Amino acid sequence: KEEEETKEEEDLSDSEDSVFSGLEDSGSDSADDDEEEEGSDHKGPEKDDLKFVCTIMTCSNPKGCNLFDSVQTSAVYGGSIHDVVVLQDIRNTVGNIPMEWYKDFPHIGYNLDGKKIYKPIRNKDELDDFLDKMEDPDYWRTVHDKQTGSDIVLSDEQVALVNRLQRGQFGDVNFNEYQPQVEFFSQDVMLHPVTNRPADKRSFIPSLIEKEKVSKLVHAIKMGWIKPRRTEDDSRGRYYDLWANEDSSILAKHKMHLPAPKAPLPGHQESYNPPPEYLFTDEERALWEQQDASDRKLPFVPRKFSSLRQVPAFPRFLHERFERCLDLYLCPRQRKMRVNVNPEDLIPKLPKPKDLQPFPTTQSLWSGSLYQCVSIRSMAGLSDDGTVRFWEVRSSRCMRTVQVGGAVKSIAWNPNPLVCLLAVARDSVVLILSPSLADRQVVLSTERLLSGQREAESTEEVGPVTWSDAEGEELSQGITLKIQHPKAVHQVTWHAKGDYLASVMPDHSSHLQVFIHQVSRRRSQNPFRKNKGLVQCVSFHPVRPYFFVGTQRSVRIYNLVKQEMTKKLQANSKWISSMAVHPGGDHVICGSYDCRLSWFDLDLSTKPYKMLRHHKKAVRSVAYHRLYPLFASASDDGSVIVCHGTVYSDLLQNPLIVPVKVLRGHVITHDLGVLDVTFHPTQPWIFSSGADATIRLFT
Repeated sequence: KEEEETKEEEDLSDSEDSVFSGLEDSGSDSADDDEEEEGSDHKGPEKDDLKFVCTIMTCSNPKGCNLFDSVQTSAVYGGSIHDVVVLQDIRNTVGNIPMEWYKDFPHIGYNLDGKKIYKPIRNKDELDDFLDKMEDPDYWRTVHDKQTGSDIVLSDEQVALVNRLQRGQFGDVNFNEYQPQVEFFSQDVMLHPVTNRPADKRSFIPSLIEKEKVSKLVHAIKMGWIKPRRTEDDSRGRYYDLWANEDSSILAKHKMHLPAPKAPLPGHQESYNPPPEYLFTDEERALWEQQDASDRKLPFVPRKFSSLRQVPAFPRFLHERFERCLDLYLCPRQRKMRVNVNPEDLIPKLPKPKDLQPFPTTQSLWSGSLYQCVSIRSMAGLSDDGTVRFWEVRSSRCMRTVQVGGAVKSIAWNPNPLVCLLAVARDSVVLILSPSLADRQVVLSTERLLSGQREAESTEEVGPVTWSDAEGEELSQGITLKIQHPKAVHQVTWHAKGDYLASVMPDHSSHLQVFIHQVSRRRSQNPFRKNKGLVQCVSFHPVRPYFFVGTQRSVRIYNLVKQEMTKKLQANSKWISSMAVHPGGDHVICGSYDCRLSWFDLDLSTKPYKMLRHHKKAVRSVAYHRLYPLFASASDDGSVIVCHGTVYSDLLQNPLIVPVKVLRGHVITHDLGVLDVTFHPTQPWIFSSGADATIRLFT
């Protein structure tokens, strides 16, 4: 019997070893262990009760994850977990290493005796594997053990355990995850401390060992022996969002970084149930349909529905998405630097008009005529009926009327206060007229000048201009001298000293457009040999020997002594109508038919320093005041604008130009308003003549 029992035990041991893939007995004291187990009161579980459960962790890549890579074995006793121990397969002693290291060897590891464990012979190819997949019902629960190289079929308990772990549940079915927690430390103060061990001295002083380690690491970093890990850039060859990091601080440092244009937010009009005021009426809908698509405020017609389920599909959805893509694709690639400036700071701070007085503000008197007034100079007027009339400023009484025998285009008072002479342009003749309205001394000095002219009459030369004395009735009316020109004269102007006189005859085909006459010696000369353009107006410099000639688009300045052009001013206007020179001689204003008034600073540039566009129609005349810092402009819109213009002696300070008053009173007749304007020689008064046949005085 004893021999039979030993044989049965050997058979059992062989069967048990066969379960463990033929591992031999390691020579351990199994008999002694059995005796100790028999002597103890506690009876451990039998080997049949020990079950190996394979727990598989979830994997983020189920296709490339080997199911048996993360298998752990847990000891389960009788269905309840008494003790969970992470065990490794005792048959292979290579440890937890990658099994790929043995892929080129015939063995797969070593057993407890150090003998090689050879890989099982696997004759299955892909076709056999496919047949097993189709025919074997347990193929889905079969996993490959890398440590042994064999296939293991999982039981139902193991499959259920795997499913619970994949769902994030606990491995034990009977485990209660909501059991009450044992509070070892609570808010109640204990009578006796858990530990009353005094603190060590090392907890109060810095550690010398850690200091030495840190110093070694710092020295290694300084010497370059320790370097940070290199992070590989995986962004190459991948698609990325162009506008993803638009608000990052790195892109914000770049000056040319352009954020994506934001799509406009929907408003009340795009609601499926908008308020009634956002819906179109019949007239608004008809107007919307007639407008061009680019001129419409809304690209759709607002509609109203009682519920959201009745809203149909939006027909312009693809069109709007396409326009959004165009906005992103055609976004401007150049950033325009805009300066955030308060608009009020850009407007220069000008003084108040009250601080710039005196200047004319009120119409004081006006004189009417039966005919249209063409021009005035210091209350001497002319009209188309061939008369020149003189008024007294204080009483506005007509003192004298002179018949000149034709339509008068221009008149000019002699600026010399010691002489009382008036130049009158009638057709092609310039008349020198002495009205004898001044005091006795001025009249006598004027007669002496005229008598001196007769003495110099013998020195007259024959040319395109002829000088002659008035006789008979003309002499009795005050006409003393006639200057015959080859063409019609449109403008006459005097030099500041009163001895020279200039006349203008506009003509494209001839160079005989400007003549300068010397009254004292009865001489005339043409300063230009070539035609430089259609001359509109001329003027003398008040101090220097300069001569200003205004053509259609520019003003030329000539030096009469050197006989050369010194400067050419570009007016930036289409057609110059009038011109005036500042009493100081360093500034010029020009009026044009395109409603502009240009202020030139001769010391600054040849282009306008200031361009004023206060008038709505053509500017007919401009004028400076001799004493006060005032200048004015007259226009066909029936207004006279008076401006304050202070010129400083400091060349680094720009002139101060401030519009102070708009004077109205003339009636527009035949699309013509104010034709001429001039200042009083001593008072801040202004005279204006208009197409309504009136002359008005503003004080």
